[in-house]
Amino acid sequence: MKVLLQRVDSAAVRVGAETVGEIGPGLLALVGAEPDDNVQRATSAARKVLGLRVFEDLDGRMNLDISQTGGEILVVSQFTLLASTRKGRRPSFDGAARPEVAEPLVERFAAELESTGLRVARGRFGAHMQVSLVNDGPVTLWVET
Repeated sequence: MKVLLQRVDSAAVRVGAETVGEIGPGLLALVGAEPDDNVQRATSAARKVLGLRVFEDLDGRMNLDISQTGGEILVVSQFTLLASTRKGRRPSFDGAARPEVAEPLVERFAAELESTGLRVARGRFGAHMQVSLVNDGPVTLWVET
């Protein structure tokens, strides 16, 4: 499972004219599932995200995790994170899990985050989405399990 994590002041995801997920300060997690991913990897990725100290303390050092800040998380599925661009000019998505495998894993990832009491908003799996964000820092990290 791959997660592109961005610390944000705010983020939102729209499908057509409808805002389906929106957060204030916190994290935007773009999540891609690989064919061999499973519930354990989804849970592990969520726990890693929860424990990352990417928020600043009073001294301006990245020393706090999301639970210590009262932040929110927006989870958006994004199979294009698994694209291979090594050959040719057209990306290959063979490294992405099929939708019937990926959707429950992305949901498991989000549910694991939510189980800690954090507010978790979601995109809509398989939909064409418009994601907007105000990146804070900027802080952007790859999380792989």
